[in-house]
Amino acid sequence: MKILISVDIEGIAGVFNVEQTRPGNGEYERARRWMTEEANAAIRGAFAGGATEVLVNDSHGSFRNLLADDLDPRALFVLGKPRYLGMMGGLDPECDGVMMIGYHSRAQGRGILAHTINSFAFARVTVNGLELSEAGLYGALAAESGVPVILASGDDVFIDENRDLFTRARWVQTKVAYGHASGVTMAPSEVQASIEQAARLAVQDCAEPSVAAHSHPHLVVPPLECLLTTQGPAIADLFCTWPALTRLDGVTVRFAAASMQDLIRMLNSLSAMSFMLR
Repeated sequence: MKILISVDIEGIAGVFNVEQTRPGNGEYERARRWMTEEANAAIRGAFAGGATEVLVNDSHGSFRNLLADDLDPRALFVLGKPRYLGMMGGLDPECDGVMMIGYHSRAQGRGILAHTINSFAFARVTVNGLELSEAGLYGALAAESGVPVILASGDDVFIDENRDLFTRARWVQTKVAYGHASGVTMAPSEVQASIEQAARLAVQDCAEPSVAAHSHPHLVVPPLECLLTTQGPAIADLFCTWPALTRLDGVTVRFAAASMQDLIRMLNSLSAMSFMLR
């Protein structure tokens, strides 16, 4: 049984401030260690539940935050960028389930450090009329390959936003959001224990014939239309130099995609383009 674990940092227990998510300071070094330990908890639980192969995808920022020498050596690690599948690097139809660890609320949401892919450039991402977070976008990408999300962890707002999208998932709440950079956190050690237990049960669920046979419907069905609200007109100006995009108003652009993989690749390319305006 093959499991992919995608790990972000904003939803990790104890993480509240943007300084904790950016390299070059002691707060980040502490946060990346918590991130690594939550990844380890998911790895332990997955193997205890019956997984025979586990891939761990570093899914934050530069995609090289996890402390590789401290990760459980039974797993394989997906690090660095660029990569076509972004936060789902390592995904293939052979995977039996995806775990999303340390994920966060969507842009314009009320969760801790809420954003969608690129907080500088993207204000809202809507696909076929459905506003999606990173979890929703990448969960739809997994569904396109027939792979269900079986476990997700993050703050209470993240869970509320995504619970109805992933009906097979087990959920671990890491903290309660009071605002963008405030709230109440559970102790990292307690969250790690909860993730380990939930991961074990989630993989055991995958082995149950009645559960494994349950179809995992696509969240969105091609053809796809993405409406991307940018953080300002200058960013929309830049994006519309790409002929595939249509300008709808001062801050909104539209593009079509034949698949979620194409849509994700387009969003990540636009995100990379935006760095010229920073």
